[in-house]
Order: sequence, then structure tokens, then C-alpha cells
Amino acid sequence: MIFAASLNRTLAHQRKLKVFNDPVYGSIGIPNDFILQLIAHPFFQRLRRISQMGFSYLSYPGAHHTRFHHALGAMHLMTKAITTLRYKGIEITVEEENALLTAILLHDIGHGPFSHALEEILIPDIHHETLSLKFMRELNHLFKGKIEMAISIFTGEYPKKFLSALVSSQLDIDRLDYLKRDSFFSGVAEGNINSERLITTMNVLDDHIVLEEKGIHSIEKFLMARRFMYWQVYLHKTSVVAELMLKNVIRRARFLIQKRPGFMEGTVVGEFLRQQIGMNHQDFLTKFAQLDDTDIISLLKTWMYDSDSILAFLSKGLIHRNLLEIEFYDEAPSHNQWERILKKVGDFFKITSVDAEFLVYQGILHNTAYDRKQQPISILKRNGEVVEFLTLSQFSSNSGFTAQHKRYYICFPKSVV
Repeated sequence: MIFAASLNRTLAHQRKLKVFNDPVYGSIGIPNDFILQLIAHPFFQRLRRISQMGFSYLSYPGAHHTRFHHALGAMHLMTKAITTLRYKGIEITVEEENALLTAILLHDIGHGPFSHALEEILIPDIHHETLSLKFMRELNHLFKGKIEMAISIFTGEYPKKFLSALVSSQLDIDRLDYLKRDSFFSGVAEGNINSERLITTMNVLDDHIVLEEKGIHSIEKFLMARRFMYWQVYLHKTSVVAELMLKNVIRRARFLIQKRPGFMEGTVVGEFLRQQIGMNHQDFLTKFAQLDDTDIISLLKTWMYDSDSILAFLSKGLIHRNLLEIEFYDEAPSHNQWERILKKVGDFFKITSVDAEFLVYQGILHNTAYDRKQQPISILKRNGEVVEFLTLSQFSSNSGFTAQHKRYYICFPKSVV
């Protein structure tokens, strides 16, 4: 009886294995209680309500996955990378392992609603990585310094530079997950990569991540997939137009706040647009952590019936997928082209040129798969020599990897075509 009671108490106190069922990798295990506490924190749980691919679901209906999915997937791949490097004799301590897992888990925690769509719009000139770092420092305070090393790795200040490269580089764990995941959920097979194969070819030499020569074709496939995914998915014209419209909805709301007393009073989004909450305000993170996709969708549904015709027009367009027209150009459109379209829109809607600029946008899209000016992808040859990736690639004479492709555009309402 005594033994049975003792056994029951022991079993009752055993840790339960927490597993997430992921459609891309299968079961994702949570390595320890600390990581589980981070996942359970409201700052991280908010990522369940942040779309991974913004408005891509308007053109790819399956692309409804979230930053929460991506963060867990990246952590899963990081555990595989750590296991691979340790097997090859690379020292990664238990503390460094936890710091790596923490850094990759939290690397996107600063994303706002619809991810990149409203970056530097809700909070002008502030990149999501700056906000991620701010969240990490707050969590470090809450968890009594346990995230200090993860922050050091995230910022690139940790002495072992190869650890930081696993989190952020031209072939990092972040990209290995989001390309495979976004390809899966969008149904775009051209973007599918062999993440596991790339990880098994990783090694470390002179504190730098290198990939063994046998992985050269997997790297080529990775870079090709990245270029395809940008043109075919991330920079798809529907996604581009929808995100531009959303940016201008927020710009218009900020404009109306100056004109209409009481507009957006009592909303968190309104507080940010009024700049009532500064980056150094003690409640900044608490307020920002309240923002997610549902706040924006709710506002759009309300603004569909707003007295401001421009705000209502853009909001209805986004809710009903009645988007603006976009025209692409090989060269930058002339100022006369821009002025001509702007005048047409102004005349058609009987609005001023200032108001017309909320309905007509011009810009440029960039797509570069591989930038040799950044930290290059290094290949460890079979004879021990380390060379830059392109010196071995059979496509090195082709500019497909390194050329910066550009597409100029002008957006405007379809009714003036």
C-alpha cells in the first residue's frame, strides 16, 4: 500500500510531454518547462491572431496560417540543427541550446496586425525586429534574466557568431521554415524546399556556419524557391494591392483624427494613431500586445459605413475583395503619368488632389534571392577548403540568384480605367 501510494505521487508529479500537431512536420515537442512558459505567455499567444502572410489569402485561400505556427516550426527546425551540429562535434552548451530555442521562438514576436502589411505604419519608422527586441527585454525582466543570452544571440552580440547566424542570415532557420510552411499553406509547389536536407549539411568552421559541398543543389533549390515565392506569392499583385490599401486606410484614419474630434476615441488603434503612446511609455508593450488582425478587421467593417467616402471606399474594397487596379512598368512612370491618373481619379470622385492620393499609389517592388554583399553562404568542400556558394554553383553565370529584379507600379480605382 505504501509503495502504491508513493508510486501514484511520483506519477502525479511527472512532467507531461507537451506536443503540438503541426501539418508540416508532424509532432512538435516542447523541450522544457521554460519554453512552455514562454509559449503560454499572452505576448506569445497573441501570435495566434497575427496572419503569417498578410493578405495572401485573398489570392491563395489556404494561406490562413499564423505567426504562431511559424514560430513553433522554426523552433522545431532549430532543435534539429542543434542535434546535427553536436553530432559533428560542435560544442553547444545546454544554456546556449535554450537561448537559441528562445531566440528563434521569439524572433517575430514584435509583428503587428497582418505582419508586414502595417509595419512602420501604425508606429512610424519602427521595424518589427525593434519591437521583438523590446518584447524580449520585457520578458527577460519578467523571467528574472533567463532570456539574457537569447537576446545576445538575437542582436548578434554573443561571442559565438555562428549561433546568431542560425537565427538570422541568408540561409537561417527562420527562412527554412517560412519558405516550406508558406509553400505548403498557399499550395505553391515551386516554393517547397528540403529544410531537413539543408540542416543535415550544416557545419561550423572558424565560428561561421558552412554547408557541406554535398548540399550545393539543395542550396540552389532553396534560392530558386525563394525567388519564385516572392514573385508568385509574397509580391503577388493581389497581396500587394490589398496591403497598399490597408496602409492607406490607416493613413486616412490618422488624417481624419486631425479633422474630426472624437474619431476613434476609446480604441487602442486610435491611441497609437494619435501617438498618445510613446515607445518609452510604460504601458507601450501592454497596449501593443492588444493589437492583432481582429482589431483591424473590426475597424474595417465599421468604416465601411463611415461618412468619409474615401475611408468607406477602401474599407469596403478590402472586406469585399473589390481591390484597386495595378499597372506594372519596366521603367519608373513619369511624373506626368502619375499626375494624369491622379487628376482622372479626382475628377471621377469629385475630390481634391490631396484626397485622391489616398486612392492612387506608386512604388517599386524588389526581389533579390541572394545578396553577395551580405554575409555570404559558404561551402565546405570535400578537401577542407571553404568557398563562397556561387563559385561552385552551375548557375553562377546566370544572374537569377543575385540580380535585383524591379517592377514599378501605379495603383488606382478600377472605375477610372
